[in-house]
Amino acid sequence: MSYEVQGVIARGKGEPVSLATVVVPDPGPGEAVVNVQACGVCHTDLHYREGGINDEFPFLLGHEAAGTVEAVGEGVTTVAPGDYVILNWRAVCGECRACLRGRPWYCFATHNARQKMTLADGTELSPALGIGAFVEKTLVAAGQCTKVDRAASPAVAGLLGCGVMAGLGAAINTGGVTRGDSVAVIGCGGVGDAAIMGASLAGARTIIAVDVDDRKLEWARGVGATHTVNSRATDPVEAIRELTGGHGADVVIDAVGRPETYKQAFYARDLAGTVVLVGVPTPEMTLELPLLDVFGRGGALKSSWYGDCLPSRDFPMLIDLYLQGRLGLDKFVSETIALDQVEEAFARMGRGEVLRSVVVL
Repeated sequence: MSYEVQGVIARGKGEPVSLATVVVPDPGPGEAVVNVQACGVCHTDLHYREGGINDEFPFLLGHEAAGTVEAVGEGVTTVAPGDYVILNWRAVCGECRACLRGRPWYCFATHNARQKMTLADGTELSPALGIGAFVEKTLVAAGQCTKVDRAASPAVAGLLGCGVMAGLGAAINTGGVTRGDSVAVIGCGGVGDAAIMGASLAGARTIIAVDVDDRKLEWARGVGATHTVNSRATDPVEAIRELTGGHGADVVIDAVGRPETYKQAFYARDLAGTVVLVGVPTPEMTLELPLLDVFGRGGALKSSWYGDCLPSRDFPMLIDLYLQGRLGLDKFVSETIALDQVEEAFARMGRGEVLRSVVVL
């Protein structure tokens, strides 16, 4: 048995995406088919379309999704048909050295579905981040499905599948922000604003948002920033120091991922403070810092993959906080769109007009 559904395909580097018929096989051992109800439009999908991840075209785009389980394969016990789930791209194995040391968020052997989804002519598709969710139904490893309370709307819940979780986790899990801390976040798109929201949730006293766009700085205030700095007009390092008693912030999160913003984060932190890199650099970027400064300033320089999250732990907890009115995830949904509007959403994202466009099926 298989399913024929409509999905968003990137056929070649830089080409506009298009709708196509996708053949989704019945789930095999350890797999699940999920009815996708909503999927956010993430920068990573655009990177795939531009050939910035790899050249394994054609891609089935989309990965930031929520929906209900349609069917499961042999041996699946963690989810069942009808379960409401958020999809995640780090299905931990439980057996690698990181998992066995009790650090499954560093799992070295995350897994995806073994079978391939295809075009109608049999051409195999590469699903974005092993998910491929700009489609009516998708095939994933059962471990990529995390059950949550179905009272949360799919448009909101799905955002935890990537960008919002990356930002929240960068602050809470990787940065270890706690009560009374001062935090600065450089870059106030979806991930940066989620880091601001995470810092606020953790009890940070001072939260400084840094960006070159005043519109984004206003969004940052709406999710918890106490101060804003337009780094096009003001030296962000000096501004952050001034706002923290001349010392620098306890935690500085770089949500841009460029050498110049990382240096700003490095020098804007307090002695023994923490820098968290969550923005993704490109392969050709390099960084040069005086080694004496790295030694003399102490503290920690960390990178945050997926917010160092454990989906089975973090997704249900964050959805519960949202349903209690303690986590304003609705603020990230700028617009809802149809499957055939993804290309236009990429353009709006590139112009900085939205935090998240969300495909609703």
